[in-house]
Amino acid sequence: MTGLADELVRVVDEAAVGLREIGEPLASAKPTADVWSIKEILGHLIDSAGNNQQRFVRAPATDVFVWPGYDQNAWVRVQDHQHRPWSELVELWVLANHQLAHTIRRIPADALAVTCRIGTNDPVTLEFLLHDYLTHLRHHLAQMRERAAR
Repeated sequence: MTGLADELVRVVDEAAVGLREIGEPLASAKPTADVWSIKEILGHLIDSAGNNQQRFVRAPATDVFVWPGYDQNAWVRVQDHQHRPWSELVELWVLANHQLAHTIRRIPADALAVTCRIGTNDPVTLEFLLHDYLTHLRHHLAQMRERAAR
């Protein structure tokens, strides 16, 4: 999983350069009341990093890992990422992902096949969750880049 961890760090560090160039007004702009701002999208990625940190630490210690899903809209609303300074959100996201990459590098190869049941989703392997995390992160980075380019 070292290659995946290295790719995560590379993607995060490259994205951080562009994110740091986004000003507070653009990061805070909401297209409509029910659509996340760039701040809220990044806040969601911080939430995702935290949830996955727990999964990636706990799953290798079991044969079958069961963990609750989470209501992403509720998490974004309750934590109110919208009213945090943009620069702090960016740095928190970078550091959370560097920590996550550090954790990924230490997952034993035999743990990759652990069955994981997250919320009501179909069971998947830990290895699937690891790759899916990076796919999810890339999806939201593209969303933020598109929003910032408008």
